[in-house]
Amino acid sequence: MSEPTGAARRRGPFKVGDQVQLTDPKGRHYTFTLEAGKNFHTHKGSFPHDELIGAPEGSVVRTTGNVAYLALRPLLPDYVLSMPRGAAVVYPKDAGQILAFADIFPGARVVEAGVGSGSLSSFLLRAIGDQGMLHSYERREDFAEIAQQNVERYFGGPHPAWQLTVGDLQDNLSDTDVDRVILDMLAPWECLEAVSKALVPGGILCCYVATTTQLARTVESIREIGSFNEPTSWESMIRNWHVEGLAVRPDHRMIGHTGFLLTARRLADGVEPPMRRRRPAKGAYGEDYTGPNADGGNR
Repeated sequence: MSEPTGAARRRGPFKVGDQVQLTDPKGRHYTFTLEAGKNFHTHKGSFPHDELIGAPEGSVVRTTGNVAYLALRPLLPDYVLSMPRGAAVVYPKDAGQILAFADIFPGARVVEAGVGSGSLSSFLLRAIGDQGMLHSYERREDFAEIAQQNVERYFGGPHPAWQLTVGDLQDNLSDTDVDRVILDMLAPWECLEAVSKALVPGGILCCYVATTTQLARTVESIREIGSFNEPTSWESMIRNWHVEGLAVRPDHRMIGHTGFLLTARRLADGVEPPMRRRRPAKGAYGEDYTGPNADGGNR
């Protein structure tokens, strides 16, 4: 039985072509690709790549300036934060939430719109495996090229489960019986009609948006279309902690708002969503509101 795509690059001694992440004594990271005969240079000296080729992961190398660096393969969260960017990447904290709450499973058939730099595509491909299907749509050809290079660099070549289409999702979507749809775009409400036709009953729609106005418009549009259950929306934040003996305290900096996530599940054909028990608050739809339910929230 052959190994899953990319698995051979994640274990064993370092090989030519492997990505290596060095960590210096101050915790700073440096990522490069191993090449025979090359040297890695820093302001603290250099060392030959050949010292790492064939060495086990977790080795320590010293530069000509006698500074020690820990050598490990970068984790996927490390890789996506250091890879070349065309568009902003989906941060690991949000990618993890998407994998969990959109219930991405091995073999899943997934459609993604808004590839950006390929960050989320890499997480999705690793989750669905070689037997799944990820069809990604990206409007900008230059972003698509960067994403393809980043994904193939991580997996060591083309991934058998990935198809990348340049164009608008709502104009090009031909996939059917899709298990999950992930929308990372400015106006996900424009794709809801096409998405509702592609998703299987019980399938999950997950949207990633940056602003409260996008979030509100998307949620109201999902309610208006009537093919999904009541959407759930949230954001996540990460705060690291400093632990040194008895000095245990939260770090002063944290990864705060990056975007909002929302999920909704596709209803069976011909089924109307149950009426919400909790009615909108009085004034929730102001006079300046022009989105769905602009009649004041009356349903």
